[in-house]
Amino acid sequence: MIGLCMAVLLVVGALWVAGALLGLAFKLAFVLVGGLFGLAAGAVGLLLGGIALLVAAPFVALALLPLCLPVLLLAALVWAVARGTRRAPAARPSP
Repeated sequence: MIGLCMAVLLVVGALWVAGALLGLAFKLAFVLVGGLFGLAAGAVGLLLGGIALLVAAPFVALALLPLCLPVLLLAALVWAVARGTRRAPAARPSP
């Protein structure tokens, strides 16, 4: 009787391991296929996002121009003053 119980447990355990291995194979296959689809979707999204950025960036820059114009003019004034007050470089004798 104990031998029959051990045989049943052995068969059930073997079926359990076979089912687990089959599930592992399915999981691995679906992970690989899903990963490939995910990479392809990410690449397409990056491409479309880059195109959308190239289309939208000039409009955003033009919309923000009134906000940034005083800062740009101040930076240009500081640059012009700093460049205008520099001394001319001393002439070096040629060898």
